Amino acid sequence: MKKSMMSKPLVAAAVGSALLLGAVTEASADRLRWRMPMTFSSNLPALGSPAAWTADRLKEMSGGEIQIRVSEPGKIVPPFEILEAVSEGKVEAGYSWIGYDQGKVPAVPLFAAVPFGLKPWAFTAWYYEGGGHEMLQDVYANKGYNVYANLCGIIGPETAGWYREPIKSLDDYKGLKIRFAGLGGKVLEKLGASVTMMPGGELFQALEKRTIDATEFSLPVIDQLLGFDKVVKNNLYPGWHQTFTAQYILVNKDKWNSASDAQKAMIQTTCQAATLQGLNEGEWLNPDVVAGFKDKGVNAEQLPLSVLKELQDLSNEVLAEEASKDADFKRVYESQQDYAKKYERYFQLGYLPNELYQD
Repeated sequence: MKKSMMSKPLVAAAVGSALLLGAVTEASADRLRWRMPMTFSSNLPALGSPAAWTADRLKEMSGGEIQIRVSEPGKIVPPFEILEAVSEGKVEAGYSWIGYDQGKVPAVPLFAAVPFGLKPWAFTAWYYEGGGHEMLQDVYANKGYNVYANLCGIIGPETAGWYREPIKSLDDYKGLKIRFAGLGGKVLEKLGASVTMMPGGELFQALEKRTIDATEFSLPVIDQLLGFDKVVKNNLYPGWHQTFTAQYILVNKDKWNSASDAQKAMIQTTCQAATLQGLNEGEWLNPDVVAGFKDKGVNAEQLPLSVLKELQDLSNEVLAEEASKDADFKRVYESQQDYAKKYERYFQLGYLPNELYQD
């Protein structure tokens, strides 16, 4: 019988190499390499920055096992087409303000921003503890979208917008050409405003060329970065239409289901941390920006209380109309309203009155 030409040491080495190759192949299969286009630029603090923060932390935490490549708006997916791209598997994930999708999934604005809605920390309490997260998954599934959503960023109230002239009564909205997002836009349409939607990167030019008369977009620090204060000088408050603004990582459900339990836990935990990080960043930066408005000739003031009360009444009408048209909207809205009533009673008792903070 012919002896094998391979020595015992060579056999051992070959077997070891095969085992190592198998281990590497198995480990590679477990790695997550996701592309994640964004609705907002990553250089916008508190609004876009949590996406990059999440990607960095996940890479560090997982030792490189989870790597998410963040793409700026429009680079691989148009800002308003992220939901379809994720659901269809064109990309693995996307970072978005899901309120832009209200025409496709009527209930999602309730998870993004609600006129005269919950305070940001009350919204997160409802979302994490009151079943909101589970409701959101149902909302997408019921409309046929193959996505899994994770809350991954939140900011406090936006401004009520930037205007050439202050708003003194509801009549001032009639005929106004304004960029306004979400359910708040439906409220202004009832007042006769011409409401349009466009990405944040287009708003400065639209204001400058008078394509629009006014706009809302986000926090004072973000609006200043976009240069609104260089074109119009009346910045009105409070952000009645968006008492909170929540961002989400949408993941293709097949990709989500194929991730390990450990990977899912890391993503969800990091997103919870990113939600707090975004809120922290916005609350820290905005006071200095508002304090500097006077030197820039910006008139920052609140809408008259009478106007706010009328806007609240109209908002309640819009919300009731939307609830009558969509079962998911009705279910989520009623859940939020039940909690809001209890929370506001607690808030009034438990928190110091505003008068104690006034100069």
